[in-house]
Amino acid sequence: MNETLTLSPLGHTWLLDLDGTLLKHNGYKLDGYDTWLDGALAFLQSIPACDMVVFITSRTPEFREITERFLAEHGVHYDHIIYGAPFGERILINDKKPSGLNTALVVNVERDKALSADYVIDEGL
Repeated sequence: MNETLTLSPLGHTWLLDLDGTLLKHNGYKLDGYDTWLDGALAFLQSIPACDMVVFITSRTPEFREITERFLAEHGVHYDHIIYGAPFGERILINDKKPSGLNTALVVNVERDKALSADYVIDEGL
């Protein structure tokens, strides 16, 4: 992510892909283990504990144990993991608050590239 997201001081829900975004794409299959992409673990650790984190992955549920063990070994906070997602687009539709606050943001990153994610909280939103 090369841009800085400006977020409100409200609680946030993070919908994050695993493979190719945070972890080496299919590393758990190709290498037999997961590998963090540069910057990904630091990014996850920067998310406030009060925010909701939902991982979405095309991994099948048979990989649940190794995936969740890897996240636990690295102290990653998350609320849910959705396994078996289709390989195509992930579409988020949400309303805009009457104040004008956009309640849906999207960022597409290059597969298996370092995650340089920045966000700021704007108390005026």
